[in-house]
Amino acid sequence: MIQVTSVKEYFDTLDQRFQPEGAKNLQAVFQFELSGDGGGTYHILVDNGTMKVVEGAHATPTATIKMTGEDYVKMVNGKINGTMAFMKGQMKVTGNMLLAQKMQAMFPPSK
Repeated sequence: MIQVTSVKEYFDTLDQRFQPEGAKNLQAVFQFELSGDGGGTYHILVDNGTMKVVEGAHATPTATIKMTGEDYVKMVNGKINGTMAFMKGQMKVTGNMLLAQKMQAMFPPSK
């Protein structure tokens, strides 16, 4: 996968990274609240092997990920491990933690 340089670029190209087999039999809304310069709020609607990115907040997300936009770009580029970011407090997850853990199968980081 191509390395991204911004949060917007990541979400604009997410359909190219999406792994539908990781989302089979799954319905969820993943919300991203990314702070700082170049951050933003996005949510992804996942429905049985399909996905749709929407800019802005969802009223009832299944799981919400909060971190700085800068750290998020590093994480999706494979420069920060998501588990380590969570343990160090760089990333906060609310809602359904088990579904949040499945995100890596659906949206693998760039190599």
